[in-house]
Amino acid sequence: MIGTVQGKVDFIEKDYCVIATAGGVGYRVFMPGKSLSKLHSGQDVKVYTYTSVREDAIWLYGFLERAEYQLFVLLLGVSGVGPKGAMGVLDGASPDTFYRAITSKDVKALTKFPGIGKKTAERLLLELKDKVGLLTPEGAPVVRGTVEDPQVAGAVGEAMEALASLGYQQAEIMHVLAKIRDYDVLPAEEIIRQALKLFSGRQ
Repeated sequence: MIGTVQGKVDFIEKDYCVIATAGGVGYRVFMPGKSLSKLHSGQDVKVYTYTSVREDAIWLYGFLERAEYQLFVLLLGVSGVGPKGAMGVLDGASPDTFYRAITSKDVKALTKFPGIGKKTAERLLLELKDKVGLLTPEGAPVVRGTVEDPQVAGAVGEAMEALASLGYQQAEIMHVLAKIRDYDVLPAEEIIRQALKLFSGRQ
């Protein structure tokens, strides 16, 4: 599997670009439109790539940010969501916006993403509710047990809202939460206290 591609942008088309590497190989990389709009011919670039192998072809999907790559992989794990649908989500908004829609169980917000209808939105909520937010600082997924107690889920949500009100971004909050041992069984006040210590750099 090709994890990253680094080189110069050779040319850009509607839904992909070709990146010429130092070794003389040009890779066709499909990317979200908003990412392609940030590129120009001759630009040095490094993209995180996902390799999709089909019977008749090998496709590369690329992302400028690791958070986008992580969300793409997460979406592919949802039944009924393929690369096209996942790319549509990434083209519709930032990972932060998507995560916020999941954590707040906002079906209406999810249906605003290209190609996401009500049924797909409900499936996303069902399958991702225990995964979104459980990301390490390196962007790798962390799968934990289901939080069944609504008071526990409420504490986490309360803490996330409080941290967001202080100006922290959703992705930052989720990464810090993954560092807090057993955060999903802690009261909101303790989650906030430990999160602020981590944000300030004090372990």
